[in-house]
Formats: sequence, structure tokens, C-alpha cells
Amino acid sequence: MKFKYRRKKEKSKIEKTNMEKIEKLANLLVDYSTNVKKRDRVQIVCDYPAAQLALEIYKYSLQKGANPWIKVDIPGRRYTFYKYSKKQQLLFFPEHEMFEIKHTDVYIALRAPTNVKELASIDPKKISTHMKTLKPITDWRVEKTRWCLFYYPTEAQAQEAGMSLKEYEDFVFNSCFLNWKELSKQMQRIKNKLEKTKVVEIFGDETQIKFSVEKRKAVVADGKYNMPDGEVFTSVVENSTNGEIYYEIPAVYMGNEAEGIRLKFKNGKVVEAKAERGEKFLKQMLSTDAGAKRIGEFGIGLNYKIKRAVKNILFDEKIGGTIHTALGNGYKETLSKNESAIHWDIIKDLRKNGEIYFDKELVMKNGKWLI
Repeated sequence: MKFKYRRKKEKSKIEKTNMEKIEKLANLLVDYSTNVKKRDRVQIVCDYPAAQLALEIYKYSLQKGANPWIKVDIPGRRYTFYKYSKKQQLLFFPEHEMFEIKHTDVYIALRAPTNVKELASIDPKKISTHMKTLKPITDWRVEKTRWCLFYYPTEAQAQEAGMSLKEYEDFVFNSCFLNWKELSKQMQRIKNKLEKTKVVEIFGDETQIKFSVEKRKAVVADGKYNMPDGEVFTSVVENSTNGEIYYEIPAVYMGNEAEGIRLKFKNGKVVEAKAERGEKFLKQMLSTDAGAKRIGEFGIGLNYKIKRAVKNILFDEKIGGTIHTALGNGYKETLSKNESAIHWDIIKDLRKNGEIYFDKELVMKNGKWLI
């Protein structure tokens, strides 16, 4: 009986600690990330396992005088849609969702996948077709709402990362609870330097690539749109990329995974694409549309609390000492002219044998910034 009682007390203590972290995170997302105000229309989109966090955000938004509502998704819904939908359903534009996003001031998405491989067997063409259909809704959300995305820790994500659930929870929360205002100041220095740069050159294992960022805007991502966050990103002059790049970190997109990606660019366009695993999926994504073959975003990972990849782009692209390039759609706020139905971030690790030059000036070596 003593053993059972001790186990019960330990479980209760863990639950209390987790609840404290959930409350702290809810406050961070509402107060800092999206700055919820009185009368704001707050849409909370939630996968079922993240219900407790959604409820805390809902409660805190009410206390702020906002008008929140919760939309709960259930496990298996996405798979069921893609498996059984016909072309007409993939092309069906949900006017009701367009109306809803147009009447949303704050959009908070809480993803909590119970199966990270849910869409692995789905034809990628069905996914890209549906994403094209929904693009006006996505664009409105990105450009005209105060939005934030968070991945709530689940067993599935912990397994994918090769961690216990407790280890993964600690990893997630530790990467979020930073001094965001101080980190923002540090990232601002890199942003300022990047905006004065014409040509970026990157060297690393099997990598020698250069492109222009001249007259493009850089953005400090300091927890306002993603949590965790910690990157500076910009767009690339659409026809300027030349060279080759090898990405060591596995790239996951819509439940599909490609590993050991090698891309060769000529005048801004991918002219050769290979992968050690997932090459068919990579090529299918590149064939989505003309913009999918060009770089829409160049990003710099600056969250040094995130030290390893966990096969979740929200975390992996922020790893301190890495860069990422996104195939496809570029953000208008960076003055990108590249349009595509996809936006696939792929990460290059520069912590060993890596160098970045801004207009021939060495600014980063082996993951450490010299600015």
C-alpha cells in the first residue's frame, strides 16, 4: 500500500508541474505571442490531445475581454479526408472557412498529432491539390491575423524524436520559456546586417551555394508566430540561386519524410534533386507548380536551447547554428515574388565545417555568429 501511495503522490506532483507549465504557456501565447486584446475575435484550433492547453487559452482570453471560440480536430480526420476524397472534394472551396478567417483577429493553432505518419501513404498529389484550393484561406490567416502555432507534446512526437514523453515535454517547454525580449534584440543585429547584404554565400559539407537577398526585407521571428521560435528569415531574389546544397537533417512535410536531400540550382531553379530516402516524394513536391522549384525563404536558426532535430519543422528550423531554405511560397512581408501552393523548409546543419558570408564577409563559422 505504501508503494501505491508513493506512486500516486509522484503522479500527482508531475501532473501539478505539467499544469503549471500549461498555464505559463497559455499566458505566453495570449499575452506575448498574439497580444490578445479586449473584443478580439480569437479562433483556437486544437487537436484533441491539446484540449487542456486550449481550455487555458480560452479562459485567459475571456479574462482579457476577448471573444474566443475553440475548434477541436480529432485523430484520423485528415487521413480519412485524403483517403476517400475525390477530385471534386479536393477542389471544393470552403466558403464558410473563408468567412470565418475573415472574421478572426487572432488565430492560435495547437497541433498534437497522435500519429506523425498519418499521411505517409496518401498520394502527395492529393495533398498538394487540396493545399492549392485552401491557399486563399492560408494567405489571409498569415497576412491579416495575429497568429501563432504550437505543437503540444504527445507520445507520437516523443517516439519520432527518440525520447520518452517526459524528456520530450521538457525539451518542448525549455525551448519556449526563454527571455524573448533579450533574444529579439540579439536577432535584430543579424536582421540589420542581412538587410544591408546583397549576396549570401554558404559553404559546408557537399555545399557551395550563393544567392541574392538585395533589397529584400528580413524578419525577426521572436515568438510572435511560432512557439518555440528563434530565427531571422528573408526571401531570395527569385532567379539568383546557383550552386549545390546538401541537407543533413531529415525533412518532414505533410507526414512524409525525405532524408539526405541534395539540390542543384541554376539561375534560381532546382535543376537536379536527389534524396537518400523519399526521393519520389521530393520530386512530386517540386512538380507542384513553377514556384515549388525556387527558394521562397532563407532562414537562420538562432534558438540555441534547441540542440537536436526531432523531425518537427517547428523545432528543427530553429536549431541554433543551422540555416534553412524553403522551397515554394515566399512571404510577402519579405518582398518575395515567389508563389506556390507549398512551403517546405529544409534544414542545413552548419555546426561542423560550416561558413556563411554576407558580401564576402565571414559572419558565421561552425554555428557561431561573429556579428
